[in-house]
Order: sequence, then structure tokens, then C-alpha cells
Amino acid sequence: MNVRRLIPTTALAGAVALGVVSLSACSATSDAADKGNDGKLDVVASFYPMQYLAEQIGGGHVAVNTLTRPGVEPHDLELKPKQIGELGEADVVLYLKGIQPAVDDAIAQAGVKHTVDAATLTELEEHGTGVGHDHGGEEAHEGEAGADPHVWLDPVKYAEVARGVGSALEKADPGHAADYRKNTEALVKKLGDLDTAFETGLKNTATKTFITTHSAFGYLAERYGLDQEGISGMDPESEPSPARIKELQDIAAKDKVSTVFFETLASDKTAKTLAGDAGLGTDVLDPLEGITGQSRGDDYIEVMQSNLAALKKALGAR
Repeated sequence: MNVRRLIPTTALAGAVALGVVSLSACSATSDAADKGNDGKLDVVASFYPMQYLAEQIGGGHVAVNTLTRPGVEPHDLELKPKQIGELGEADVVLYLKGIQPAVDDAIAQAGVKHTVDAATLTELEEHGTGVGHDHGGEEAHEGEAGADPHVWLDPVKYAEVARGVGSALEKADPGHAADYRKNTEALVKKLGDLDTAFETGLKNTATKTFITTHSAFGYLAERYGLDQEGISGMDPESEPSPARIKELQDIAAKDKVSTVFFETLASDKTAKTLAGDAGLGTDVLDPLEGITGQSRGDDYIEVMQSNLAALKKALGAR
């Protein structure tokens, strides 16, 4: 079992993390009114997990624009000059540093003052291609990376981020602080129920190992005692080496893996080839980087419930 390695951040404490959002109600309200948002707080979200938080917590008091359109793989996002310019006009920019280099660069170049980096609202960990245990004494796997930004796939960590975002909106728009607080608590309750469903549903399974295209599920694996084996690393488009494919075939046989998971926004070619060569089935495990017509659900909660159902089936939940 790999040891969980925590990455200290410079702004983990709530007061410090939220200090990046030094907005006044006066400036936020007047700016939003000037932009024709009917007095709503103008929030720019980098991609779907941030958009969902803004919409759920902000409710009718915010106008949310998303940099990543549905169907676009967030890692590959390229911003147009107009989008970069609009960043500087937002009341609040909500993003997650480390997942979209283009967004990180644009925010730095645009000199945006009022930003909320979700990565500072929880503790990040190191996850590699394989998370959960080692095989044959190996301490690292191909594609092993540093700080893993996929915190939204752990309902507990996502709830921590939600609380931070709620506090940020309260500071940005004190006039509606009570509503933001109420909405935050409602969302945290839903995420708590989701956490309970995962913990209960995955407690007793025939195997703990799952193979997936994209190594996005390290936090989920850690939370619920599972072993993620990614075909690629953090980048869903990277190609595995022949040695990694052979290793995965051996792992599948040893750990009685039945299914290779692929996702909706990246190519499924390698996953289906591996599954075919190893005599395994395939299914979708959605990293929830965007909602499209192919998603198994209309929002974060519904897609995560579909992910739970897929994992229970693949792992032989009892």
C-alpha cells in the first residue's frame, strides 16, 4: 500500500486561502450592474466542476460563464484572446490550478486580482498511474506525477472546496451572504450523502482494483480503499508504453479485474484494445470534467451516482 503523501500548500487555512478574494460588496455589485447582469455577481469558472459549485452556491445571485465548453477536453483547452480579456472584467474567477495550463497562464498574464484557486481550499496529494498498492515491490509506475488536481472526484474533498467557495462568494457579495451560506450547506449535505453511498456501496467487493484510461481517480481510490491502475497518467491523451500494457495485463489477471474503464471526452481506443487482448469487458467511468449528451446524468451528483453503479458492477460489490 502506497503511503499517502500530502503536498503542503501556502494557503490551506481558510482565512489565508480566501484572502485571495479581497472584494467589496460595493465594487462587485456595481461592476456586475455595469456589465448588464441585472446586478448579479459575474463569475467566470474554468471548467465544469468549478461551474457546478458556482451555480449551486451562487443560485440566482450569480451569472456564471464557463471557459471550457461542453465536449472540450479541459486539459487541451486553448483560450481565445477575447476570453483572456473577459477574465479581467469578472467579479470572481473560480479555477483549479494544475488542471488547465492555458487557464493558469491566462490568469497570470491577465493579472486578475479576484481569483479563487480551488487547489488552495483542500490538501493536494501525489498520485501516479497506480494508486493504492505496489506490485512486486515497485515504488513507482510509468506516468507517476506530482500534485494531483482531481479533488472533485472525492466528495469529501469537493465539500471542503465548496465551503471555501461559499465563503469567497460571501466576501464578494456580503448582501447575499445568508443565501450563499444556506446554499453551501445544502450542497455539502448532498455531497455527504454521496460519500455515504460510495462508502457503503464499495465496502464489500470481490476485488479492489480497477483499470481506467485516465489516472483521475486517485482521491476516490484513496477515500474508499480501492486501487486505481491508470493506462495513462494525468494526461488522458498520453500513450502507454508496451511495458505498461503488459504490466496492466498481469495486474488484471492477478487481481481478478473484470472491466477496463474509458471516458467520454477522450479516446477509448487504447482501453478497448487492452480489454480485448486481456478478455475483459469495458464500461464508462466519468472523470466529470464536462457534461455532454453522452454523460450518464445531467449534473455532478447524477454522474457520480452512475460512476458508483459502474464501480459496484465491475468490482463485484456484495
